[in-house]
Parts: sequence; structure tokens; C-alpha cells
Amino acid sequence: MSLKFLIMGSAPESLVNFRGPLIKDLIKKGIEVHVVAPDIFSTGIAKNLESIGANVHEVSLSRTGINPFIDIKTIYQLWSLMKKIKPDYFLGYTHKPAIYGNLASWIAGVPHRFALITGLGYAFLGNKIWLNYIVKSLYRFSLSNAHKIIFQNQDDELLFFNLRILKAKDKKTAVVNGSGVDLQSFEEAPFPKKLTFLLIARLLKDKGIREYFEASRIIKKEYPDIIFGLVGWIDENPSSISKEDLQNRIDSGDINFYGRLDDVKPAITNSSVYVLPSYREGTPRTVLEAMAMGRPIITTDAPGCKETVIDGSNGFLVPVKAVDPLVKAMLNFIKNPELINKMGSQSRIIAMEKYDVKKVNEQMIEHMGI
Repeated sequence: MSLKFLIMGSAPESLVNFRGPLIKDLIKKGIEVHVVAPDIFSTGIAKNLESIGANVHEVSLSRTGINPFIDIKTIYQLWSLMKKIKPDYFLGYTHKPAIYGNLASWIAGVPHRFALITGLGYAFLGNKIWLNYIVKSLYRFSLSNAHKIIFQNQDDELLFFNLRILKAKDKKTAVVNGSGVDLQSFEEAPFPKKLTFLLIARLLKDKGIREYFEASRIIKKEYPDIIFGLVGWIDENPSSISKEDLQNRIDSGDINFYGRLDDVKPAITNSSVYVLPSYREGTPRTVLEAMAMGRPIITTDAPGCKETVIDGSNGFLVPVKAVDPLVKAMLNFIKNPELINKMGSQSRIIAMEKYDVKKVNEQMIEHMGI
């Protein structure tokens, strides 16, 4: 009888985009893989996952906020699913799957339970003290019953210890290089004729969207031909920018907005420099994709971001929430365009050496003892 593995994410598309290679690697090992996420059957995601051999399940989940009735329902549905399929392994990633998934797997008696911390998000970065307290308490209780917690950068790991969410004596953490990137899918691409900056992200304030807007406004005054591309969408997250703010930036001509894209490769191909002024990340997948395609990077010296850039080699690091240094970094490429090709080549090399998804998945599988 083959081993059974259940993996849960909070967004169906992430199971393909971020965990697809891991799912394939587990299936190649002869493991029966099950995946679960909310709203997974209302899109084409379920068929995509089934086509690679995964068994697909759906659960109700409120991605933001804490509603005891809805969240208890989620835990019950997960427990029922686990009692039915009897997985040997469970992996939950992003906040609620890591918390509620591990709680349900503990109650259901799943033998091997894991959490992947892919970032901290609004609950940690926001200013709602009561929400911070609740989330940290939930993490503390849930992760105490996990067999291993895997982080995507050492700063997040250290923070969980400092906040006493985890106990140092337990020694059950590991760090991997983000989610990795498929180097065959994201190949080097030629640069466009016009110098173009690009940002891909959910349109949240803590992704540095406002700083990107302001930097584009300042540079456009002196260099009106420079293009500032933006891929993303506004969601229900409390940190989202307003539709009015976005529309104003579009109407001003400062931003070329491309909306939400299922395939970001064309947008990266049409860019010269990738920019992510985020306040904090696990390890930003879009940065890895841009690096793999040979793009220099401008990002912040924040946890999760700073690991992707060797300052002055494959791009520039700037302080969090600082517009002037961001503008200066952009001007470096405008005034010295030869840096684009030079630094872009270094990005590809770093992606190959450090962020190859095959290497990252090998680490993940080893840490889970499979």
C-alpha cells in the first residue's frame, strides 16, 4: 500500500504555481497525493491538478479575518476529510492551512504533520494588537503539535522563537530557499527596447505599492518615456490599496496596469528591471521568477527579500518604506543601462545555484523524512 500525502493551501492556484513541482516529485516517488483548498472546483485548477495525478478536495475557508464559526467549520471539514482518506503526511502552507490544517491533522491522528511558513502577512505586520495576539496564540498551540516547521528565511524562524511561538528546545525547524523556481519554464529572455520597470504583486500596501507609485511619479517627470508596469489585483485583505488610488495612478499615466495574469512570463519578458519594495516576505516567488529570466532586481533589505539580491551584483537593496533610495536605484539603471544586462546575468546564475526548484524540493522532502 502506497503512502498518502495531503497538502493544503489557501488559494487553489498556488497549488499549481507554487507547489506543482513538489506534488509531481511526490507522485514520482509512488506516493498517493491529495490536495485541498477552498473554491478549487469553481476554476480549472482542479482539472489541472488531476491531470498530473493528484486527488482533489475542497474545503470552506475564510482567507482573511477570524470568525470562530467559519473557522471551526473549516477544522471539522478537514478532520472529516482526513478520517476518510487517512493520510500518512500532512503539509499546510500559508497562515490558516498551517494553523487549522495542523490542528485538524493532530486531532485526526495523522502520523507526520508539517507546516510551511511562507511569510508573515497582515496579521503580523498590521497594527491590530488583538489580531496579532490571537494569531500568535493559534500558531503557538497548533505548531506545538507539528513534527517540523519549515521556514523560507532565517529571520522568520528567529522571530517565531523570539515571540515564543516556538520553543528553542524543541529543535524542530528547518529553512529552505523559498518555493524555488522552475528554471526550464522560466528561461532567460531578451530585453525590451524601452527601459521598463515591473512589479507583480497583490496590491497591498505592505508590498510597497505606494512607494512604487511615488517613485514612478517622480521619475516620469524627468523621464516620461520610462515604463512602469504593474501586474496584480485588489483583494479583500485589509492592507489592500483602494480602487480609486489605483485608477488615479493609471489615469495620470504613471503606471501601465496589466491586471491579474495567469502567466506572468510575457510581462517579465517585456520588462528590463524587476522591482519589489516589500516590507517583508517569506521568499518572494515573483523575484525568483524574474531572476530566472535574467532580470536585475530592486528590492528591500527586509527579511525574505534581502536574501535574493547581492547588492551591486544582481541588483540593489533599498530600505523599507523609503522612496528616495528606490528612485536612486531606478536612476542607476536609467543612467547606466549597461548594468541591466550585466546584473541580469548574475540574477540567472544565483537562481540556478540557489533557487532551482528541484534542489528546494529535495530539501523539503528530506526535511519531511520521505
